[in-house]
Amino acid sequence: MKKLFNNLSNIWKVEELRKRILLTLFLILIYRIGSFIILPGVNYDALAAANADGGQNMLEKLLSLFSGGGFSNASVMALGIMPYISASIIMQLLGMAVPAVQKMQNEGESGRKKINNYTRILTIVICALQAPSYLGLYVESKGALPVDAGAFWWTQTIIVLVAGAMFAVWLGERITDKGIGNGISLLITVGILANLPSAFMAEIGFAVDSGNLIKIVLEIFMFMVVVLATVLIVQGVRKVPLNTAKRVVGARSAEEQGARNYLPIKVNASGVMPIIFAQAIMTVPMMMFAPKAGESSGFIANYFSDIYGIGYNGLLFVLIIVFTYFYTAIMINPRKIADELKRSGGFIPGIRPGEETAGYIDSLVSRITLPGSIALAFIAIIPAIAKLAGVNDAFAIFFGGTSLLIMVGVVLDTLQQVESYLLNRQMDSLMEGTRIQGRRTQNETSGM
Repeated sequence: MKKLFNNLSNIWKVEELRKRILLTLFLILIYRIGSFIILPGVNYDALAAANADGGQNMLEKLLSLFSGGGFSNASVMALGIMPYISASIIMQLLGMAVPAVQKMQNEGESGRKKINNYTRILTIVICALQAPSYLGLYVESKGALPVDAGAFWWTQTIIVLVAGAMFAVWLGERITDKGIGNGISLLITVGILANLPSAFMAEIGFAVDSGNLIKIVLEIFMFMVVVLATVLIVQGVRKVPLNTAKRVVGARSAEEQGARNYLPIKVNASGVMPIIFAQAIMTVPMMMFAPKAGESSGFIANYFSDIYGIGYNGLLFVLIIVFTYFYTAIMINPRKIADELKRSGGFIPGIRPGEETAGYIDSLVSRITLPGSIALAFIAIIPAIAKLAGVNDAFAIFFGGTSLLIMVGVVLDTLQQVESYLLNRQMDSLMEGTRIQGRRTQNETSGM
């Protein structure tokens, strides 16, 4: 505990880090406030009454989870960040198939800015398509539309929903640039965490009513085990030994000694993005085939709306594996790594530099990614297993699954950034008041 307070004290002492954390918290607070601002004209009392009577299906609960409650509240940020995630998926898929997008990806910083602009434009298009569906399939089905809802109300409300989603994207980008952590992922994580206390208290109340307190202890223990397994998967690294060429210092040549060099290859190099991508893809058929008010659900709607069903979890399992390979291929370029090793004079023992090194790294990444992707997919379907074990719906969503993977991945990434700031601060403090030996100032030289 003492070490924890010391770390918090050190974080607060670093001025830049303190400003970034405070700015991040402030922008997150704005996002949370926006999740409770109701759309103009919407009958919130009717909406709340319909949801209280068990009118929310699994799709609505899932979308509300990722939007921090904004979806179920019919807020100005009801669409949340998911349209931007969908647009990012489309742009990355185009990057593998369209030469023009591939060219932009290879243009460095300027190309990244162009891709970001196109992603924002595509996000606006997706929001403009999703907003009418949200109003018609959700708000209208709950009987919460204004009595005099005409063309003007529909137009202005669609504009408000699109503006709210783009404002959420802007907040996420500001957090990434000026704050700490990945802003888009942080907003999703905050939305998930906002529902965790109420879900846990509901599970405790259910256990108290049934007189089965041992169940709570077992659930907490299993929850900690799943969190530990998730951390191990996210942090797991395969260290590939590297040999470096001799370094010439003056008239002497000295082989670099000390700590042995390694090429770290993460078991989960793609991070949390495959989970977000897979979940975003799964929501598309849910929204396309969702029944309107008074209509019965079709086969596809029932298939995709039951997030604890075998069909839904089976498809989610496969999508996570596919997206893990897809995103790993984007994140790790074996040929580029081999070229950089060759230029720096490094090589893997027993492997020739160049094409053979690239092939070795590629095969190694493929072998490591397979168990990592399967483990991620298995953790993603744990809520369905927890549901079968008797855990209530609200808490089962957090008992592993997409929610836990996103939370653990984002929290670890944010903590790593905080740690890097502290390490940089420590190095700066060590260098203060020092001067490189053997060098003389201009005055000392002129005085000789």
